Amino acid sequence: MDNTNVNRIKNRLYVIIFKSNTRWGKLFDVILLFVILINLLAVMFDSIEYYKTNYGTWLRIIEWIITGLFTIEYGLRIWVLNKKSKYIFSFYGLVDLLAILPSFIGLFIAGTHLLTVIRTLRLLRIFSIFQLSNYTKQGNIIIKSITNSWSKISVFLLSVFVVITVIGTLMYLIEGADNGFTNIPISIYWTVVTITTVGYGDISPITPVGQFIASITMIIGYAIIAVPTGIITAETLNQKNQSVKCFKCFCNENDEDSNYCKVCGEKLNATPKADARI
Repeated sequence: MDNTNVNRIKNRLYVIIFKSNTRWGKLFDVILLFVILINLLAVMFDSIEYYKTNYGTWLRIIEWIITGLFTIEYGLRIWVLNKKSKYIFSFYGLVDLLAILPSFIGLFIAGTHLLTVIRTLRLLRIFSIFQLSNYTKQGNIIIKSITNSWSKISVFLLSVFVVITVIGTLMYLIEGADNGFTNIPISIYWTVVTITTVGYGDISPITPVGQFIASITMIIGYAIIAVPTGIITAETLNQKNQSVKCFKCFCNENDEDSNYCKVCGEKLNATPKADARI
């Protein structure tokens, strides 16, 4: 087989494996996701003693068939690319590698085959398969909002840590070892459980003063939950307000770096910059 035929095969496989906007590419990725879901179910059933005892052999066969398919797929992905290292060290490249390693490691270390559940990370490819660009965009807005809010949230969390430490110390002094608050770390643990409204109930205050402080701590817990939510929400609204408005059709969902309106095609910089944003 000459180089021309080899390159032709590589190009066809490249379109099928990497391009989900084609008929065969989408079919390939849908089948891939279906296989991943089968693997996830197999791992789940293998963790249940009844199915492991009675159907363990079949579950292992399924696992090795899927591992074989993923190994072939991983090899093909590398083979069809010119810049192989770019894929190998990319996020999806590392996930694809981790999808096949646990089964082989399991030959030498018992129990590691259960790590094949990491293959579920490959379900992230669904965003490219169904072209959910709008959802991806919204997800990017949330990530950017959290990133931009991190400095404010960090200061807030530091303040919460100080409050938790002070309350935990007070509860240790008030309740003491007789009521379960044997030391300050244990008292801080109780404060965290209480302030997050989890309330395991393994430790509880007995004295009236301790119960009063516990009540105040519970109320503070609701405020603590609300503050970071408000910070991120405000930043999210700020991100959305950075979209560009079209003054012909009044569409306000154009990206900040867009040159033309996505609805009517009007040039967005036709109006003064001062009036172009909402």
